[in-house]
Amino acid sequence: MKHSPAVLATLNKVLTAELTSINQYFLHARMNKNWGYAKLNTAAYKKSILDMKQADDLIERILFLEGLPNLQALGKLMIGETPEETLSCDHQFQNNYVTLLNDAITLCEAEQDFVSRTLLVKFLEQEQDYFDWLDTQLGLIQSLSLPKYLQAQLD
Repeated sequence: MKHSPAVLATLNKVLTAELTSINQYFLHARMNKNWGYAKLNTAAYKKSILDMKQADDLIERILFLEGLPNLQALGKLMIGETPEETLSCDHQFQNNYVTLLNDAITLCEAEQDFVSRTLLVKFLEQEQDYFDWLDTQLGLIQSLSLPKYLQAQLD
């Protein structure tokens, strides 16, 4: 099924964001594991796995639309050097990604590609959940203090 070049280009932009986030969250997970923050490791690791599944869904959709998934493109990784910085970098990434998804959903509506739109809406819900979780973590750091917050992240 051929489809709009604009939709295919946008789905590839979303794929690039997914591929970028897989790497960023996986590295942040392992950094937190190395520092001993098991709960932060688990959250970031699960997010990287979710993003792999989302990337897989995008690849299948792009192929169905007779496009070529671009797996060579990777955005700039925002890597923190402390647990608080990893959360801040991920928060910034999620904020940008939610904006990209909203724009992609709008385009799919305009192009009347409701299947791609439905897929992206599902992604948006998952990404907003993680964005809210990150927002909560950063708020907890402010209200508890960093040392108390980090103590709560130990296993």
